[in-house]
Amino acid sequence: MQIEELYQVYLLHPSVQTDTRKLKPNDIYFALKGPHFNGNLFAQQALDAGAAFAIVDEHIDSTDSRIIKVDDVLTTLQLLAKFHRQQFKVPFIAITGSNGKTTTKELLHEVLSSTYKTYTTIGNLNNHIGIPLTILRVKQDAEMAIVEMGANHQKEIESYCAYTLPTHGLITNCGKAHLEGFGGEEGVRKGKGELFDFLRTHHGTAFIMKDYEYLQEMSKGIDTVKTYGTKDADITGTVSNSADFLEVNITGGANIQEIKTHLVGEYNLPNILAAVAAGKYFNVKDEQIKNALEHYVPSNSRSQLMEKDGNTIVLDAYNANPTSMRAAIENFAKREGGDKVLLLGGMMELGPQSLTEHEGIITLIDQYNWKAVVLVGGDYAKLNHRYINFSNSTEAKEWFRQQHFTHVQLLVKGSRSMQMEKVLE
Repeated sequence: MQIEELYQVYLLHPSVQTDTRKLKPNDIYFALKGPHFNGNLFAQQALDAGAAFAIVDEHIDSTDSRIIKVDDVLTTLQLLAKFHRQQFKVPFIAITGSNGKTTTKELLHEVLSSTYKTYTTIGNLNNHIGIPLTILRVKQDAEMAIVEMGANHQKEIESYCAYTLPTHGLITNCGKAHLEGFGGEEGVRKGKGELFDFLRTHHGTAFIMKDYEYLQEMSKGIDTVKTYGTKDADITGTVSNSADFLEVNITGGANIQEIKTHLVGEYNLPNILAAVAAGKYFNVKDEQIKNALEHYVPSNSRSQLMEKDGNTIVLDAYNANPTSMRAAIENFAKREGGDKVLLLGGMMELGPQSLTEHEGIITLIDQYNWKAVVLVGGDYAKLNHRYINFSNSTEAKEWFRQQHFTHVQLLVKGSRSMQMEKVLE
């Protein structure tokens, strides 16, 4: 079946699912497979559960006419997403970066959806499966779409651009994330820069944090570049208060003045400024930009400030790399009040630099006074230090339960695989 024919099927059943456990009646089931699963084995089950069609790439012992066989299910999903994308003439904004891309995506969505019908990535479905699913969720009434792109190796962003076809793009930053896959920090910039390469070739628009000179360099040659930063940019702003929630003063480019957010940490300043810059570029009214940003409340363990059992908790445990870990620790250390506790999980995918980067975090921790420091998993156990060490978050949870802390401040952070949020359960 040609993509054009499959697209006609999709128009009749415009809801796609790859997981039979989440299947709804009349969904099209795409039988993806990987090293540890094979969706083809569940094709008939999906149809029996109410799927309109099942797309497979292996022989299925069934005469059900609703089974459509293709050469490769994943490739077909991506091609279908591209064909759907090509039906739209509205802005498609792609966001990538080492840190802050999900928060930035959420902030942009809050701002733009105040004025336009805006579709965006759900959660962090930002990979080779999640991105086409995001595109296929964009309906005909769309006036704007925002697509988050994650990557851990070169040529990955390039492959996503091939079917997302972004008209606008934003790289939050290029830090020490996925060093193993990218091959070092220069590899990170090259890999993330594939988004700007696409925009350069296709006459797109880039939003950049002007404070980061490397982004200025990476964006050269792009037809339209809009800047934000602390000075000398189209949109400028500074931190006015970060004692609890971040407050930002917009100093130029918009008549907004102070924005009182529900985010924690000065490291969120560029994310706020990016949302203001995008809002102004797309003619969102200043008051609506301010209201949208002030009403956004983070979730999913990202820059959350919580109160529990008389303690103040900064929960930023969705992910971690050396850049974001340093920023979180330094910001936490600046918070007023004593009796601070660190509960830090290991940082993954750092390759040969992993030991050095974990050692660097320990050196940073040594510079401050803490009530307690707990290091969990990763390469912390391989290094000499004076802090409490556990192999997993379950052990750390038991330790935490026995402490009966009251009136302390806690920072909880770690790579996703460490599941550090479980310490608080």
